[in-house]
Amino acid sequence: MVLLLVLGIGSGRAQANPHTDPLNLDPVVRQGYEKLYNLDYDGALVFFNKVAQQHPQEPMAWNYVLIASIFRELYHQDLLDTTYYAHDSFLSNKRTIPVSAETRQQIESLTTKVIGMCDARISANSKDKNAYFARGYAKGIHAVFITLVDHSFASAARQGYQSRNDSEAALKIDPQYADAKMAIGIQEFAVASLPRWVRMIVGIMGVGGNKEGGLNMLRDSAAHGVVTGVESRTVMSLFLRHDARYAEALEVQRGLAAQYPHNYLFQVEVANLLKDSGRGNDAIAAYQHVLELAKTPGYFVDPRLQMAWFGLADTQRGYNDVKGAAYGYLQAAEQPTCSEWLRKRAQLNAGEMDDLLHDRAAAVSMYRMAAGPGVDQSQAEAAKRYLKTPFAGK
Repeated sequence: MVLLLVLGIGSGRAQANPHTDPLNLDPVVRQGYEKLYNLDYDGALVFFNKVAQQHPQEPMAWNYVLIASIFRELYHQDLLDTTYYAHDSFLSNKRTIPVSAETRQQIESLTTKVIGMCDARISANSKDKNAYFARGYAKGIHAVFITLVDHSFASAARQGYQSRNDSEAALKIDPQYADAKMAIGIQEFAVASLPRWVRMIVGIMGVGGNKEGGLNMLRDSAAHGVVTGVESRTVMSLFLRHDARYAEALEVQRGLAAQYPHNYLFQVEVANLLKDSGRGNDAIAAYQHVLELAKTPGYFVDPRLQMAWFGLADTQRGYNDVKGAAYGYLQAAEQPTCSEWLRKRAQLNAGEMDDLLHDRAAAVSMYRMAAGPGVDQSQAEAAKRYLKTPFAGK
């Protein structure tokens, strides 16, 4: 274990690496990332806060705290279920995300802190590649947050572009700064994938993108990056899924799941990809396997079982296993950690299955909950319609 921490968890990269911020190779930082990649966000923050206290003048130290804080919140909001944004429909989704004022303030404060520290360093030394990378890293992470939580696409696009510019500046100083290639790869692919109307809305009509170029940058970051290797592979899998390149996405995702078998999201994503690729029976087996693993105490840290239950139910529905789908949707809705948004989706779908099973009383009960009071009203219209007229679709 000590050797792995010195080399970089599972990476085979030696500690002496002039092409990254030296702090990224600190054993305590590597321990924090191991916790992060196993979704133990609280555990990761213990290590990252320790690093920040020991290195308060280092912007990357605060970036570690920022990434763990942001992704902990996204995970708790069921926003790391990639089914939500693997397709373009999330661009027009009206979902409201109830982030606490305290959490939002912490994220904004950390982002501002890192950017301010980097601005000062770059002002003092325009060749500070680590400051350029750290600033781009903070802006890129924050762009993810405001995209998924606030649907602030214009602001996120600007931050993403700034993150790319900072990354390009770092690479201009050091062409082997592999971590900097992630932001460029993401921006290249994302811009090339955006519908024209979205480009017009967010004001990036003049910005070019290239899907294959973006994927190649991500591959390089995945192979050689110190703090972006796992993230780059995760993004690659998502992008490949978006473009229905399922075999390639599965290869990447299975590699992540094998390297981090206790990462609940990596395991569920394998099942998601099998489902999307039309391998329904394999997907059902994969979802069931994840749910079985979750029964072992401590195997996963805080598994959000609603993701697996909902994916399983969707797959069973596609195979006309209406009874199995009804049970799966109900299980998803009843998980104590389920977000209101996913719970109401599950309730609506459970009601639809109950209607198909001719259990009108159960269906009405589900529709009433889906249409009930709360912050999220995304399912209310359909639920009210089915309260009047039973669902008769598929």
